[in-house]
Amino acid sequence: MPLKIIRNTILLASTLALGACSRAVLDPAGDVALQQKDILIFSTGLMLLIIVPVLAATVFFAWHYRAANTKARYEPDWDHSTKLELLIWSAPLVIIICLGAITWLSTHLLDPYRSLGRIAETKALTAKDIKPLRIDVVALDWKWLFIYPDQGIATVNTVAVPVNRALAFHITASGVMNSFYVPAMAGQIYAMPAMETRLAAVVNRAGDYDGFSANYSGSGFSRMRFTLHALDDDGFKQWVGQAKSHGDNLTRAAYLKLKAPSEGDVPRTYAKVDDTLFWRILNLCVEPGKMCMNEMSMIDARGGLGLAGINTVAPLAYDGHILRTAFGPLKTYVGEICAPDMATMRMENAEEAFTPPQMVDATQRLSPLVGAGLTQPLNSFGP
Repeated sequence: MPLKIIRNTILLASTLALGACSRAVLDPAGDVALQQKDILIFSTGLMLLIIVPVLAATVFFAWHYRAANTKARYEPDWDHSTKLELLIWSAPLVIIICLGAITWLSTHLLDPYRSLGRIAETKALTAKDIKPLRIDVVALDWKWLFIYPDQGIATVNTVAVPVNRALAFHITASGVMNSFYVPAMAGQIYAMPAMETRLAAVVNRAGDYDGFSANYSGSGFSRMRFTLHALDDDGFKQWVGQAKSHGDNLTRAAYLKLKAPSEGDVPRTYAKVDDTLFWRILNLCVEPGKMCMNEMSMIDARGGLGLAGINTVAPLAYDGHILRTAFGPLKTYVGEICAPDMATMRMENAEEAFTPPQMVDATQRLSPLVGAGLTQPLNSFGP
């Protein structure tokens, strides 16, 4: 009786544990996820060809060569068998070769940057389906922003796509690295600041599917979730029309407020979005006056800072609110190149915004210049 109770308890606990699992990976709604599922099952089957016999042999040898079995042949000096060695190593070698071939093919065929070659297993891309629907994705703290550049709308923590339509996700992040993942649609892909990753995918079955961040990114990570709505063509057009008919405008100023850390944001839509917003998020220059990454790259390509770069030191600070400390206790930076007898300095206090540039006669500034955090230099004659 105790053995039966233990067995039933284990079965019940296993059932409850598995009941909390989602079958999204094994029940895909898109062709990309379907191919990934087939690779997963096939690879698991290949590995089981080795794992199952090894586990069975372990139990057999432990039972057959137990001390109580006097019929088992005892050979303490045996140490080698060429035939057994060939059998033991040839089977795993064949499995590894097969897994390597599958991995190489799937890595190239299912490259997330590669355009889709088909919509479904039996449906190739047609002229109507050549242009995919582009969706720009921004991972914020801790929510998801989706921008539809062709439709001119944006959403938070909700995204809608038409079924049987090629999708092109362009993904980045505002700060901490994240991972964009909709198990029923395709595999995960990282979202990193100042970088753009891409994901080509398709959804073949209408319905609502869970999406979330698959990379830990802070205290609000567990609530960083969204819903993907797969609609037919008419339903998607109606959804876009409703989004355009109500909602606020997502300007650069509105985005700066939106990207502030928050948890459990209610899904909402924006009827209009700044055309350059995603590009500026990607280049870290949404804040007014900030230098964009492509501009910095251009300066680097020309040989670094120099006179052209000194004039733009201030926008290099990408923290959003703190500038470089260069001279003295106040936050300062080079505003522009000055004449030999003039110095231009713009200063910012922690509580105040920028003050207009002030032209100061350099000959009247007699106080010594010291670096940030450095004491006044000494010489043999004193300070």
